[in-house]
Amino acid sequence: MSDTPKFEVIDRRKIKAEEEKASQHESAPAPPAAPAGPAPGPRLVVNEPQNEPVKQASPAAEEPSLASELPPPPTAKESSEQKAAYDASAQRLEDLIRAQNPAAGPQPPVGFEHLVQQLYLTAMLQMGAGTQEGQRPRVDIIGARTTVDLLGVLAEKTRGNLTPDEDRMLQSVLFEARMAFLELTSMMTVPPPPPPAQPKKP
Repeated sequence: MSDTPKFEVIDRRKIKAEEEKASQHESAPAPPAAPAGPAPGPRLVVNEPQNEPVKQASPAAEEPSLASELPPPPTAKESSEQKAAYDASAQRLEDLIRAQNPAAGPQPPVGFEHLVQQLYLTAMLQMGAGTQEGQRPRVDIIGARTTVDLLGVLAEKTRGNLTPDEDRMLQSVLFEARMAFLELTSMMTVPPPPPPAQPKKP
């Protein structure tokens, strides 16, 4: 993590030790004070280093990377064992569903096209698609922008690693999602028409 985080971590153990030290000083016999002087009252102790220049953190250092916050990656053996356990659990779930509904066939394996379709469907629903007739559409324009941007990230990161059909599908879906976003934001940013002019009274 960065040496200069945005927040300050306070070591509570140090504060407790200082409180215990202060209480020991209070319990010890105090030296004789001047007769006319007032008794010492509570005082605020500020533990700040003196005469040290304030270090200005760079913007890059203020934002810790996501990788630095993550635990170590699993080993190949751990990933293999987890994948086997996951597949077995998913198979038990499918067997249970087919036992309750024998007419249902096996579920097709999940592929790249399912990921693209899921993101596209999410973006369109966030832009109000699928609203029942007579109801006011509920639009999450910020969420829609994030989902469309995720499609863009997917296209960027998978460039050169897709089949021609996968690339054509992804580019078409991204184009349609961006067009829908442009149309919606254009309607939202159009200024309202001016009110009609009031006829002058004779």
